[in-house]
Amino acid sequence: MNRFRLQLANPFYYPLAVLVAAIVLVVGVRVLLWPRLIMLVVAAGIATGSAMLLQARQTQVLNLDNPELTRDLQQVRQRARLVAERAEVLRQEAGQLLTDADQIDLLATVQYACDRAVELPQKLEQLARHLQGSDSLLSPLELQQQLKRVQRKRSSSTGVAREQLAQLEASLQRNLQLARQGEDARQAQVVSLSTLILEAAGMLQDLQNKLRTANLGDRETAAELRSLSETLTSTQENLDLLVEQS
Repeated sequence: MNRFRLQLANPFYYPLAVLVAAIVLVVGVRVLLWPRLIMLVVAAGIATGSAMLLQARQTQVLNLDNPELTRDLQQVRQRARLVAERAEVLRQEAGQLLTDADQIDLLATVQYACDRAVELPQKLEQLARHLQGSDSLLSPLELQQQLKRVQRKRSSSTGVAREQLAQLEASLQRNLQLARQGEDARQAQVVSLSTLILEAAGMLQDLQNKLRTANLGDRETAAELRSLSETLTSTQENLDLLVEQS
């Protein structure tokens, strides 16, 4: 019998866990008339416990027909969870630091980028489900469709975003060539995802450092933070292009 170790999980990555906890909270407070504070603690425990079980189940059900691919995808999933956790911390810090009226737009930009980063674990689970099984090899048609989406987006992009899309396009071209040769392109696809997630992690760290140390009242600094946030969002949109299937 396979054994696994439960690890602490953020309930906000698992909507089902949050839903179960919310139902328990409502029933406890409104139906059973239990004290609100006690029910909040109970609901929080249920949400965390449910999230841990769901996370463990996702880890267990990952069953690819390629051990190396399984290991690489598991590492990418773990990185995505770490990025999501850092994004949630950054989101809260931004709310505490960007409080002036003229910083509202910047706060919205930063928090939107963080919200997208928090979605990364769910995006990776979507990909993991698609890649499972020996009959799930990426087809040339799928890769061609992904490539077309990247090319369309690149034609309307500029600056760093355009450079990132050019790298992604080259990666997809290699994956497409592998698929046309009858080889497994999934490994290359996971490598591309890993690269994008590492880029997102680096940008989150850079954004957090600047929020903590820069003069947030300076217009030039604000413009730099906004640009970095937009680039982070663009990186996550590029990841969506790899994960989403037509």
